[in-house]
Amino acid sequence: MRAVDTNVLVRLLVQDDPGQLAAARQWVQGGVWVSTLALAETLCVLSVVFHRSPSEIAASVETLLNRRDLTLQDPDVAAAALARYRERPSVGCSDCLLLELARKTGHLPLGTFDRNLGRLDGAQKL
Repeated sequence: MRAVDTNVLVRLLVQDDPGQLAAARQWVQGGVWVSTLALAETLCVLSVVFHRSPSEIAASVETLLNRRDLTLQDPDVAAAALARYRERPSVGCSDCLLLELARKTGHLPLGTFDRNLGRLDGAQKL
């Protein structure tokens, strides 16, 4: 299975460049693999570059999870991060993803200087 880069995911979600959107749709048509890193980068781009709100970011993650042509590296982690993010959007979706990856692999607590992240179960503010 082929893989996909962050910018392809962003084009699929933002749909801001018709030419690149068409190419992205064609590339994913046969099915592609989405790494957790590409997912995290996509969340960052949506937030920082496109100024998407927490609800828009959550909807984007849900869209990626539900697309039949995308296979996420850790869909269970992404779904758990999405649920946690919807409960506490002030934490940030990428941080929720980090925490859920650490939880899945049994490497808790997750040490952080982030006050909001440090309040979540499984994280420890340093």
